[in-house]
Amino acid sequence: MRETFNFDDMRPYYDNESYEVLQRIIKDPIYMKLVNYLWPAMTLEEVLQKAEKVNTAMGFQVEFMHPAIRTIVERSSTGLTCSGFENLDKNKAYLYIANHRDILLDSAILQILLVEHGFSTSEITFGNNLMDKGFITDFGRLNRMFTVLREGTGRELYDISRKLSAYIRHTIVDKKVSVWIAQRNGRTKDGNDQTQTGLLKMINISGKGSFAENFAELNIVPLTISYEYEPCDVLKIQETYLSSLHTKYVKAEGEDLNSIITGIVQPKGRIHLQVGTPINDVLKNIDNTLNENEKIKLITAMLDKQIFSDFKLWPINYIAFDILTSSTNYSSNYTSEEKQNFIHYITTQSKSIEGDQDSIYNLFLKMYAGPVANYQL
Repeated sequence: MRETFNFDDMRPYYDNESYEVLQRIIKDPIYMKLVNYLWPAMTLEEVLQKAEKVNTAMGFQVEFMHPAIRTIVERSSTGLTCSGFENLDKNKAYLYIANHRDILLDSAILQILLVEHGFSTSEITFGNNLMDKGFITDFGRLNRMFTVLREGTGRELYDISRKLSAYIRHTIVDKKVSVWIAQRNGRTKDGNDQTQTGLLKMINISGKGSFAENFAELNIVPLTISYEYEPCDVLKIQETYLSSLHTKYVKAEGEDLNSIITGIVQPKGRIHLQVGTPINDVLKNIDNTLNENEKIKLITAMLDKQIFSDFKLWPINYIAFDILTSSTNYSSNYTSEEKQNFIHYITTQSKSIEGDQDSIYNLFLKMYAGPVANYQL
């Protein structure tokens, strides 16, 4: 029998709370500032009229968030493609374990594509560092986001993991609703999309069956999003560079919100989302003589292999790898013009960061070359 928890402090809003919350949101001055950007085709009167008809979380996502995210994609990218939705069953709930490149868009893009392919949207993990207990919290919880606490003592973090694990299992198994979760704490900042073993250990805490049964009932699917130009690349490199100087990196007030805004407006080139193959069939073949840590490492490697191979490699990834390795191994995957344009891009971006320019330039190369290096594994 599974442990029972009170999830009220972390869960998204229920459908019967949605109308009241939306009416509260649309009266907030922040919301009014968003209208012209996120819903340019709608007048304020139309927004208010539409809000009167929305009384479910799914309704909010379809009527408001779907056109908003589509607007962001159209304004900040040169196209969004996807594949792999044929791997999913519309009657099942899944745990999407995804690489993490952008705070908002990684999960938001999945939601619009789920809707467009006839699936229900998923719930989404959202760090408590991004929740301000006001507008953003209301907006997030109405958009089926649930809060993940990130700080505490060792004992507190263990209790947080138990509760989070129980909530994810409850959502998928009992509520029959899918969940999106990042493969690691925080976004990838070096181009290396590796799954943290701690994530899988957390997921397993709430299981009451065998190791394979605990993971199988969650229907885990690896998910890979590939941006041609890395969202917030300058901000990520700046943080990585300062950390390389053995300086403890402390986020400035409002830095997470700035990253969200930068990720929304920064040009990202092309974007591709790949839905991987559910891992349930592979779980059956795990050697039962292995201990739990060894099994966790196997699943971690399995997820990483899919995410590495499913990453859509763009010309600039090959260019960065060839420059970094002083080779021309992948020169057939790009033109000389594309190479010169990329060199100009990262040279310009490097100059916007204060510090040793050679080191900063090299960090940009490693970020963009990382997916190629992983693909070779």
